[in-house]
Amino acid sequence: MQQATGHPTEKQIYKVALASIIGSVIEQYDFLVTGIIAATVWGDVFFKLPGLAAIAAAIAVYGMGIVIRPLGAYIFGNLADRVGRKDAMVYALVLMGVSTLLIGLTPSFDRIGVIAPALLIVFRLVQGISFGAEFGTASTWVVEQAARSKYRAFWGAWVGFAIPLGLLLGFGSVIVVKSLMTHEQFLNWGWRIFFVVGFIVAIVGIVIRTRTEDSFVFEGYKSKSELLAHPARQVWRDMPLRILRTSLVNAMFSGVFFLSFVFGTGYMKSVGFTAMQAETIGLIAAGFMLVFMIIGSLLADKINRRTILLTSAVVAFLFAIPYFYLLNTGNFMLAAIAEIVGFGFVFGFGYGAVPTFYTENFPTKYRASGASAGYQVSQIYGGGLIPILAGMMLRKYGIHHAYLYIGIMVMCYAVLAIFAILATPDTKGASLEA
Repeated sequence: MQQATGHPTEKQIYKVALASIIGSVIEQYDFLVTGIIAATVWGDVFFKLPGLAAIAAAIAVYGMGIVIRPLGAYIFGNLADRVGRKDAMVYALVLMGVSTLLIGLTPSFDRIGVIAPALLIVFRLVQGISFGAEFGTASTWVVEQAARSKYRAFWGAWVGFAIPLGLLLGFGSVIVVKSLMTHEQFLNWGWRIFFVVGFIVAIVGIVIRTRTEDSFVFEGYKSKSELLAHPARQVWRDMPLRILRTSLVNAMFSGVFFLSFVFGTGYMKSVGFTAMQAETIGLIAAGFMLVFMIIGSLLADKINRRTILLTSAVVAFLFAIPYFYLLNTGNFMLAAIAEIVGFGFVFGFGYGAVPTFYTENFPTKYRASGASAGYQVSQIYGGGLIPILAGMMLRKYGIHHAYLYIGIMVMCYAVLAIFAILATPDTKGASLEA
């Protein structure tokens, strides 16, 4: 229960933030381990294609789970604005756990032929739908609970903290498991361990979330106002330009993320790094990302949201081509620097402000739906499309030339994000209870 004034204590804010981050880390772990495995394993297990074609096919399937996220955002955003933020988060985690387990149990191409990649696609789409629910609703849940706190961006960033923590767990667990078995054993069955573990841990997250209260802002709104019949539909009618404008911001961030994390892992293997080296570099970058994210969130509270977002967008623009150039050297240290700057800083620093940026741009009556829509619709033309286009460019132009075209593509997304950020009023200090 909230305290008598309806104003949550720091301890109550912490409980919601903790429940959110625990569930989000589990979802991130499941989803991000899928990315690691897609880039390094699925090409051999589920697709009988040569070289780069197998990597491109695996990444394309991974991308499908990203492109379908807006559907999950619509379904669960609507549920969150009708029933409650907490309940929507519980249902999303159930779906994520089940779909992740089924991916881990899918037989290989050698055993059931083309049915294998078909099942993989289905389960991957279900996983994507559940993940589409996570960010917007989790951010709404935490930021609303911290609505009166002067550290609102910091508390909101806890949802973002789940990303580097999930990466650290994902990369770390893959490195440990690989060190304990042969390459053949890992391809045959070892990679499936992560998906079974993800399912088991999801159960723990579900229990934790069910024992946590909903946000005081939503509870207060629900007791005083009539809930909308179709909030996810209504927000599109009332605020289509705001959804589009906020989506342009995340199109860049999600593009940078999936280029570095999914495509980048496969790309590093293509230029001569071993899978273990690529995963170690990713682990290092994830550690730096967490640090940059904490710094970004604190500065977002001290300065404002727009300055943090703009800083990341400008660095993304300037570093797009140098990022791939450094990877192409085949030098471990230079590649690590590329990931720390192009992945750890660009994504991490900006993400310190992203959760509050999205939730503060929409009113309570359809805040979860609006934040989810603005964030996830960008996956259609950002996070999902960019790695697919990058894979096509890699196949067409080869290692030594494709990075120029890929870098220019990232620069275009960065420019669009900069214009969108400048066109959006800063929301630091805005009331979330109006």
